[in-house]
Amino acid sequence: MIKSFRDKVAVITGAGSGMGRYLAVLLAKDGADVVVCDVNQETLNETVEMLRQYNVSVSSHVLDVADKEAIEALPEKVVEQHGKVDLVFNNAGVTTGSHFKDMDEENWDWVMGINFEGVVNSTRAFIPHMIDRPEAAIVNTSSIFGMVAVPGQTVYHATKFAVRGFTESLAMEMSQSNPNLQIHCVHPGHIGTNIAADARMDEEEFNKQLEEREKLPSIFTRNAPKSLEEMGDQFREGGMHPSRAASIILNGVRKNKSRIFIGLDAKLLDLSQRLFPKHYHKTWPLFMPLMMMFRDKKPLKSLD
Repeated sequence: MIKSFRDKVAVITGAGSGMGRYLAVLLAKDGADVVVCDVNQETLNETVEMLRQYNVSVSSHVLDVADKEAIEALPEKVVEQHGKVDLVFNNAGVTTGSHFKDMDEENWDWVMGINFEGVVNSTRAFIPHMIDRPEAAIVNTSSIFGMVAVPGQTVYHATKFAVRGFTESLAMEMSQSNPNLQIHCVHPGHIGTNIAADARMDEEEFNKQLEEREKLPSIFTRNAPKSLEEMGDQFREGGMHPSRAASIILNGVRKNKSRIFIGLDAKLLDLSQRLFPKHYHKTWPLFMPLMMMFRDKKPLKSLD
């Protein structure tokens, strides 16, 4: 079990914003050297600037996790720069808002490449460098959408259910052969990130989904966004602050939790599908006010 992150070397993908950025900050604050990776050079540089206040070694890599060759080359670069690797957070993720019958194959492949194949290829690349570490962990980000499903997110669900299955099976294998290598699957609820703002969705598809949402009970449509920009803003501003999500993830790693649920919404939605596996959607109007009421949008006080 990992008791401390001090002097560990942690690799984080999707570290240019959101949970990845704050995983890097909190790990550095705890004394870990951090390797931050993101496809966006500008936001990655912002994360690096945030890390300068901590007395740890920091390296950064502009990286598309869907690029298999780039992922395969990363472990050697990390070991060359830092001497070892103890923690890998496969956190990068994207989505596209489209029903399956209307989805471009290119967009399907884009989400699959980042959300699932990126996780698998990174795990495969790093395991040989971590297998003999006295304390190590691979932390893969699934979603509460790896537990429950809604319309319009077929490819996102496909990837997040797949990450869950892959990670849970891998955890069983490692617990038998290499118990020092912890394997964790993270299931966030609504976290205030840029994933909705960066989603591949055009105005026509957004308007189509807007019409469909109007058929749902009012509790699901109240204050629904009227534009793509508003959708991105609402999602980012309406969720749990990513610093709090990152803190929950790290606490889960310390406690060696195989499943790490983030937020009351994630816990309640998971409970709904356990209790009512065929009809869990019907219970959600009962949970929704409670989920909205207890969503903490403020950053951690320790980061003020």
